[in-house]
Amino acid sequence: MASGFYSALGVSRDASQDEIQRAYRKLARTYHPDVNKDPGAEERFKEISEAYDVLSDPKTRQRYDTFGEDFRRVPEDVDPATWNRARAGAGARRRSPGAGPEGFPDGVQFSTGAEGIDLDDLLGGIFGGGGRGRRGWGPIPGSDHELEVEITVEEAYRGTSRALGLTGPDGERSVNVKVPAGVVDGQRIRLGGQGGQGSAGAPPGDLYLIVRIADHPRYRLDGRDIQVDLPLAVWEGALGASVVIATPGGEATVKVPKGTSSGRRLRLRGRGLPNPRGKAGDLYAEAKLMVPRRLTPEEVRLFEELAGTSKFDPRRRR
Repeated sequence: MASGFYSALGVSRDASQDEIQRAYRKLARTYHPDVNKDPGAEERFKEISEAYDVLSDPKTRQRYDTFGEDFRRVPEDVDPATWNRARAGAGARRRSPGAGPEGFPDGVQFSTGAEGIDLDDLLGGIFGGGGRGRRGWGPIPGSDHELEVEITVEEAYRGTSRALGLTGPDGERSVNVKVPAGVVDGQRIRLGGQGGQGSAGAPPGDLYLIVRIADHPRYRLDGRDIQVDLPLAVWEGALGASVVIATPGGEATVKVPKGTSSGRRLRLRGRGLPNPRGKAGDLYAEAKLMVPRRLTPEEVRLFEELAGTSKFDPRRRR
């Protein structure tokens, strides 16, 4: 009974959280309405998103595995073992002659061994009993949901906003969300009261945005640190230089020491992603010495002169 959401993501019931996340991200990229204009893509995307909302949260996933499709309606304090016994008794009763339209008459007791369990009393009438049980479970708060939002490195540096289309009981609505400067990949942003609707007047759940920072052709992120390649001419590495480079926060100057070889990392303190609660990250420029593909006759002469004069052997052990 608990296979629907797993099937939606194409994973097995024993899939790890990483496998579930990878499956969701792959399917989301395929079926997101912004990239897939097929008539059924939006509905498929909603199905995928709902499955991921449930299975990405270990607590919610456990409830789904235990209670199946009824996991949202079963109160938090229902004992799983008692539930399973009651379900087994209900199934037996449905196969009995003379059962009512739901398989059992009001107030019937299902017996498993020496213990009698009243299913309607156990669930507070959620299967149509209208609260006929001897105790009610009261309002059930709405469930929390998760949604991934992708931003660029530049947006992570300076902050940005996104207009999200959310579906609720009153139809579609748009929510403008501010993504603060200095977010890192995987960070969660809580939107209070924007999750699932509660029942019987209970408060709604929360919506958590999971920030994903898209790959960048120039910048590589390591937490709040930013890494960037620094192309240098051979003579700049040998003689030293001051090189202006682009960073997410604007231009910056890198001081290249004399004798810099490829692979050397030069740090610019505090030029990584900002940190609203502490120290900003650093930017690391990695030297990449470049050689001209085509040399002029004069360049050839100078390089030959250098080769004949220099005692430098890059293959000699130091």
